[in-house]
Amino acid sequence: MYLSRIPLNPARRGTRHFLTSPQITHAAVMSSFPPGTLDRTPGTGRVLWRIDQHGNDIHLYVVSPAEPDFTHIVEQAGWPTTSAWATRKYAQLLDTLTVGQRWHFRLTANPVRSAPTSTTPTADRQRGHIAGLNRRQQQEWLRRKAVDAGFRLAPCGPPEQQEDDVQVLARDSITFRRGSSRVNLSIVTFEGTLIVSDADKLTTALTQGIGRAKGYGCGLMTLAPPR
Repeated sequence: MYLSRIPLNPARRGTRHFLTSPQITHAAVMSSFPPGTLDRTPGTGRVLWRIDQHGNDIHLYVVSPAEPDFTHIVEQAGWPTTSAWATRKYAQLLDTLTVGQRWHFRLTANPVRSAPTSTTPTADRQRGHIAGLNRRQQQEWLRRKAVDAGFRLAPCGPPEQQEDDVQVLARDSITFRRGSSRVNLSIVTFEGTLIVSDADKLTTALTQGIGRAKGYGCGLMTLAPPR
């Protein structure tokens, strides 16, 4: 597995396209791998991507089972004459994960719930449209996902008033067309501190993604040393 970071130039038209169209970004990311490359790495993980933006500081992060070539992205949306991209083997981090470690994390996700299509008795209900969540429900969604993803949210604050060390950095709703249908996504970026509870499950979450809409820039969680 590989973890890559590509700086994007906010003045480039390509960057503006990436920021407004997850379909365009997904296509550009998937074009970073020669035909057949991903087929030769089955079961090791999937391609995940995320765009982080802080003012004019914009980076595209990509996790992939094969080493990418982002030349076309740099030419369209980057800094071709001064900066390229950085790629490192993800095992350098994944192999160091152990139970009890603390990590600073950032996750852009699509926290949703499936709403029933009718008010008929439970046995007759079917999974229906995907409903967005409010801020409190989004944080509860993250707590639930953490259990299966091999971590728990670290506590912060005085003992008598401890809360989870997590905050919502950004919330956004985007709508775009996919063929003849319309796609509506509720996107949230979480940041905080986690404690590893199961290194194998966390490795799977980091390489397979968390939640829905992975093809549209959701699901990628990255780790850094705790602040």
